[in-house]
Amino acid sequence: MKQRLFSKDFTLVLIGQIISLFGNAMLRFALPLYLLNLTGSSMVYGTVTACAFIPPILLSPIGGMIADRVNKRNVMVVLDFFTATLILVFSLLMHRVNLIVLLTVTLMLLYGIASAYQPSVQASIPALVGQEHFMMANSMINTISSFAFLIGPALGGVWYSAYGIKPILWICMFCFLLSAVMELFIHIPFEAQALKGGIWKTVKMDFTESVRFIQKEKPVIGKTLFVISGINLFLSAMIIVALPYLITEVFPFEAAQANRLYGYAQGTLAAGGLIGGICAGVFARLLSIQKSGNLIILCAICIFPISAILFGSSSGMLNYLVLTLCCFFIMACSTIFTIQMMSFIQTETPQQMIGKVIAVILTVSMCAQPLGNALYGILFDICKGFEALVVLFSGVVSLIIAISARKIFKELSV
Repeated sequence: MKQRLFSKDFTLVLIGQIISLFGNAMLRFALPLYLLNLTGSSMVYGTVTACAFIPPILLSPIGGMIADRVNKRNVMVVLDFFTATLILVFSLLMHRVNLIVLLTVTLMLLYGIASAYQPSVQASIPALVGQEHFMMANSMINTISSFAFLIGPALGGVWYSAYGIKPILWICMFCFLLSAVMELFIHIPFEAQALKGGIWKTVKMDFTESVRFIQKEKPVIGKTLFVISGINLFLSAMIIVALPYLITEVFPFEAAQANRLYGYAQGTLAAGGLIGGICAGVFARLLSIQKSGNLIILCAICIFPISAILFGSSSGMLNYLVLTLCCFFIMACSTIFTIQMMSFIQTETPQQMIGKVIAVILTVSMCAQPLGNALYGILFDICKGFEALVVLFSGVVSLIIAISARKIFKELSV
């Protein structure tokens, strides 16, 4: 018997994601921008955001184990309540302790929470919808995420420039509380799995089992992880650091205008993800997994116009428009690729292992992110006045990786 896509429980998951991710989008926009406004240093910004990726790398295996062994609904509820509490603590301490240390710890905790939260959401899809709906369900999850990250930064940029950081914190806290309450009414089919000894022994055994599955049974997934790690290191990290730094510190805008424009740029980035998610759902039957490597090549090519305009134009608004437009196309292509990969993994992985396998993939692919953030933070700081060279370096290396990886992605048909 086929499961319908829009069951009550899957619909509640989608609504909870909208609310929670809207708060998450505003928070991830406002906190790093607040730090950059206060310090004006790309090195500090890059270092702090790099530190924020350490907990996901360490905690993703635990998140995957939890997703397979604990009721996924309870994981979502607890983590949303905990995030609301974390925001409250930050708002009470922000004027009483060293802000850089507080922001670093807060962002590390937020990213760590996300590393435990996302495997539960992704692993719940096979339990709530039929296999024939996997591509569409993943498309909807990604589309909702992109929509939240479209509206969140845009509104956050306006509110932040007008009222400061405090109202953003209270709005985000309310979003997480509301999402947690809504998730209490979700029912996700769940079969308890016994622990294999203590928690750390269980994590080690689950991680080893997942790595063995990826290496021996589905080696093509393992091969792509190295490519994804390279793209995260040289392309994704550059965008994460360059977008706020170029708009707020390099382009000739006043502070309030720069903050608003950065919010709009984040919204444009999310719009690319939204379009990519919609396209992946609408054209699900037409998209070929064997040709997905071409999407990564397109992402790398889109870096070169950014470098060219930085070399040849002194117009802040022209540079801004080219930057945001290229990031829009990068996000659209990368979103389609991500949805294709996630659907493939969910289809090829036994249900009792999905959380663990996704956690391993997230862990390995994220390892390069903090290194990339720190690298580009240092490079932009060293190359002040020559930011185009840093962007060009990112484009060249990313294109080399993408072209060499095309053959690997063609193997995803097996």
